[in-house]
Amino acid sequence: MNFPILTAIMLAPVAGLLLILLIPEREQLTIKITAAVATFVSLVLAILAYVQYDHARGGLQFLQDIPWVPGFGINYSVGVDGISMPLVLLTAIVIFTGVFASWDMTQRVKEFFIFLLMLVTGVFGVFISRDLFFFYLFFEVAVIPMYLLIGIWGSTRKEYAAMKLTLYLLVGSAFALIGIIALFLYASQQLGYATFDIQTLATVKYDLGFQKFIFFLMLIGFGVLVPIWPLHLWSPDGHVAAPTAVSMLHAGVLMKLGAYGLIRAGVFLFPEGAKFWAPLIAVLCIVNVVYGAMIAMVQRDLKFVIGYSSVSHMGYVLLGIASLNILSLDGAVSQMFAHGIMTALFFALVGNIYHKAHTREIARFGGLAHQMPRVAAGFLIGGLASLGLPGLNNFVAEFLIFIGSFTHDQALFGGILPFRILSILAISGIVITATYILRVVMKTFFGPRKPEWDHLEDARGVEMVPVVVLIATLLLFGLLPSLQIDMINSGITPLVAKVQAAKAIGGIF
Repeated sequence: MNFPILTAIMLAPVAGLLLILLIPEREQLTIKITAAVATFVSLVLAILAYVQYDHARGGLQFLQDIPWVPGFGINYSVGVDGISMPLVLLTAIVIFTGVFASWDMTQRVKEFFIFLLMLVTGVFGVFISRDLFFFYLFFEVAVIPMYLLIGIWGSTRKEYAAMKLTLYLLVGSAFALIGIIALFLYASQQLGYATFDIQTLATVKYDLGFQKFIFFLMLIGFGVLVPIWPLHLWSPDGHVAAPTAVSMLHAGVLMKLGAYGLIRAGVFLFPEGAKFWAPLIAVLCIVNVVYGAMIAMVQRDLKFVIGYSSVSHMGYVLLGIASLNILSLDGAVSQMFAHGIMTALFFALVGNIYHKAHTREIARFGGLAHQMPRVAAGFLIGGLASLGLPGLNNFVAEFLIFIGSFTHDQALFGGILPFRILSILAISGIVITATYILRVVMKTFFGPRKPEWDHLEDARGVEMVPVVVLIATLLLFGLLPSLQIDMINSGITPLVAKVQAAKAIGGIF
């Protein structure tokens, strides 16, 4: 295909924000329609690219390469493989539905949608970049608008949450930047010329000590965004304070940037370093899963429940990465997609409730299914996806992760702790998840009708767009998993072959 479809996907939001700059502030409906059209263009193009991606050929496709600073080997170079293509589609779905979830926005509407479209431009850029310089540049573009979006349009200690989020993510970015600079200098010396091309950097033979050091920097840098325990403390506060669309993007997409960066700039470039640090990732991810789920179980705010639930579910992604085999990594990427859709659905529904009830406190609700049956049905479907019900996308992803991790033959702590024990502990997280999800659904939506909430109106009109689109996506890839897994597998297979070809070394434990 000669048409630069990936660039068009990324630039559609840019065109939207430029048009919004020209629209008067008072024309709020026009601004919202413009944002919806811009994100719809990205969504249509993302679906088109997803359908046209050749699973059998695999590898990077829809390539575009334009020299930018040739003296430093910096090129605007884009392409997607089986790992990044599903995440581009995820981003397009979440931002499109996020615009409709923000249809009730009335405060500084023009600036809100400008920053929202700027943020998603950065996210698209990360997933399509083949040049490590642009990869990091877009990573920063995706992170920085979060401060303004939460600090201005957020709620519940919004200034505190915005500052905390920004400081954590900037510290993480600094670790990643140090690693990228060291990688660039090392590779340039080995190759004899300067380059930031990720595929070329992957061909360099890095010594073991260098791989261990740089992979650790990448683990900290991108692990903050995942978030990996104990670097997760910014995340729940950020979820709670953010406006609805930003919460959807935050949990649905931004957290995936960390896991994707760990795969693309970590495992792909430093397979021996990944093998060394994988046991540490495995141990920490179990803390993510169990600790995050148990903390979610005692929360009283709906957003805090989903925030800590996200910490728990991203632990499954880390377990898949730590297991370093085809099944587990297939599951990890699929879980990134499934979790993104599920949490976007949750936050869209909670935002709908909060806008009308002006509270998210679980204890105050009860029987909302009487007044808001569509919202209740959507929340129940999201809850069933969260606990891994067969027929929904999350089940396929978690099943692959559990099988892959359970068959991993590595043992930790000198052979005392088989890896499969960690897999069993992770599976126990599903039981805890079922407990808090069913508790929230029961206390919020079922039980006797409370007259104080009789004024609440059910989701309707544009409010139903996020609900319908996100549920349809969960069902589509849950009932027809081959539509996604075959593509992901085409990207994971060469990655695992590279890891298996790397020298076998003892892990940190």
